[in-house]
Amino acid sequence: MIAFAGFHLPVHYSRGIRVEHQAVRGTAGLFDVSHMGEIRVSGPEALDFVQQVTVNDAASLSPGRAQYSLLCREDGGMIDDLLVYRLGDTDFLLVVNAANREKDYSWLHGHHKAFDVSLEDHSDAYALLALQGPMADRVLTGLTGLNLEEIRPFAFAPGKVAEADALLARTGYTGEDGFELFVHPNDAPAVWSAMLEEGTPVGLEPAGLGARDLLRLEMGYSLYGSDLDEEHTPLEAGLGWVVKLDKGDFVGRAALSSQRESGVSRRLAGIQLSEKGFPRPGYPVTSRGEVVGTVTSGTMSPSLGTGIALAYLPSALADPGTDIGIRVRGRDLAGRVVRPPFYTEGSRRR
Repeated sequence: MIAFAGFHLPVHYSRGIRVEHQAVRGTAGLFDVSHMGEIRVSGPEALDFVQQVTVNDAASLSPGRAQYSLLCREDGGMIDDLLVYRLGDTDFLLVVNAANREKDYSWLHGHHKAFDVSLEDHSDAYALLALQGPMADRVLTGLTGLNLEEIRPFAFAPGKVAEADALLARTGYTGEDGFELFVHPNDAPAVWSAMLEEGTPVGLEPAGLGARDLLRLEMGYSLYGSDLDEEHTPLEAGLGWVVKLDKGDFVGRAALSSQRESGVSRRLAGIQLSEKGFPRPGYPVTSRGEVVGTVTSGTMSPSLGTGIALAYLPSALADPGTDIGIRVRGRDLAGRVVRPPFYTEGSRRR
């Protein structure tokens, strides 16, 4: 267990990180991610407000759908990444990172006065459990009356799971098929136990932060505080696909529009080592012996058997196929820039 953002969180359970990682890739893993923050936005101008404070186009969401998005400063720096759930025509749920919960709420509160909306921090009203893996739907089928086939990726529906009220979303951050379940905190232990009991015969493992970090990095998914921060923009981070400049005005639009026209001088790139080594956050990234960046996230991929990393590089060095090195214990290990995902066999991508 480790302390994080006011919570005690499991790094791993009794069988270890690699067993948990393999379970998610092969069968299923169960995560407790109740530390995430939930902010409710409701009222006649809820859509207008969400459009103003996020970079994606929330108007494209129908009730029962979700999207990945970002909160940005006026200069384009990323305040947080989040998921936006449209609960109804005038009702949204913003799921934000735990470490940014208070910062995000304060920032949103500073912008909501111009809109006819209600803004409430509902984080303590939810526990959040993530069931991830190619057999996730099999585990849930016996616990809910919902038709899981009708819940497509980035869709959600209310229903009963293990006799508890839940909001069941086909979302996750592992690259595998799976679900995230929003339940009342009092119901979480029973729902967790029911999923473990249902899933253990098919190989489900409880999984912690260690496996979650390996899984998301194999997919090239960025982590706020490591790969994303206020000093970098979505365009630099490879998240330009989220930024919808044609939707109308939003916080940071002018800066991001200007940057898109002029181009970026640095980009978040994936690096895969061709020599044996463990790239860790903070290690120097080199080109022809000169330091050109710093590893923001790095690990030894269990799925690939090689070192993988993310790092901001000068744009001239960030194209796939570029030879690049990572300095490990004073030695520059050879690698190459690759386009994430590093791991391409996840059930979410099949």
